Order: sequence, then C-alpha cells, then structure tokens
Amino acid sequence: MKKLLTVVVLFAALMTAVPAKAEVKFGLKGGLNLTNMRFDSSVADKSNQAGFFIGPTVKFTVPIVGLGFDASALYDQRKAKVDDTSIKQQSIQIPINIRYGIGLGSTASIYFFAGPQFGFNVGDKDIKTEVGNWTFKSSNVSANAGVGLMLLGHLQVSANYNFGLGKTGEFEGNIPGAAKENGKLNAWQIGVAYFF
Repeated sequence: MKKLLTVVVLFAALMTAVPAKAEVKFGLKGGLNLTNMRFDSSVADKSNQAGFFIGPTVKFTVPIVGLGFDASALYDQRKAKVDDTSIKQQSIQIPINIRYGIGLGSTASIYFFAGPQFGFNVGDKDIKTEVGNWTFKSSNVSANAGVGLMLLGHLQVSANYNFGLGKTGEFEGNIPGAAKENGKLNAWQIGVAYFF
C-alpha cells in the first residue's frame, strides 16, 4: 500500500510541475499481452500465451519540441502455460513513460518511449499446478521500451517490450527437497489508445 501511495504522490507532483503551456490529453488505452514466462533455470515446460490490458491514460506534451510523457492505470491480465496448466496473473499496472516524437505535428508522428512500470497484484497469489506451486509477489517493478504512431492527434498505436526488473514470483516443484526458482512474466505488448 505504501508503494501505491508513493506512486500516486509522485504522479500528482509531476502533474503540478507541468508547465502552463503543456498540452494534456486524457484517453482510454487497451491492448494485447504476449507473455513469456522465464525461470532461473529450466524447471518446467512453458509456452507463451496471450492476455490483455485496459484502462485510463493521460499524455503530457511539453513545450520542448517532440518531448512528453504519459502515464496509465491499467488492469493487466497475463497468462502462461506451464506443463498443460494455465497460470494467470491479474494486476493493476502503472506505466510512466518518457516519449519523444517526430513527424507532421498533429496529423501523424512516430514516437519512441521508455520508462518504469509499477505493478500491484489483484488476483490469486498462490496457484497450485500438477508439477508445483507458483506464488506471485504482491507488487513488482518492470520497464517498457517501444515505438508508436500517433494519428490526427487522437488515435495512438504502439508496440513495446515489458520486462521485469525483479522477480514476479517463485515456483516450487512438488518433488521433495525441490529448490524455489525465481520467475518473471515478460511480455510483448501491442496497444491502441484514443485521446479525447
């Protein structure tokens, strides 16, 4: 809870620090997660699986040409298949990205973005499978890096890679004496946003 409060205070401070000439737009963002589960070592057969994200977003464009940042509060669902068992993580993700765009003003522009993402688990923390147990952390930090296209000042399409900066959870096999393995849920993300 302290981490969430810290993120909210940081976000509020950023909003008050935005220059008066900055352009602020609010919108709705959604998209697809293509999840890749990674372990410290190969403890189980795993495969990628799709999930989704959706939620409100805000974009700030500062007076410096092409420079801005965006932030969102997204409901995020990621799935991965481990030995014929689907593991699902549900969380609230708060990405805060710095972005730099080049192009034809509000008609069309391409932009690059990167930044941290703070996640808070809202689904099941403990998932039991035939081969072992997966335990998700209550919160996690990851990072984004990607590229996008802005059209007519309202429609945004983006693609990025989201990778964990720490463990997302732990996996412990059912074999007696099995060691706990750290795991991460990294994802390719394809998103669409509409700004009002």
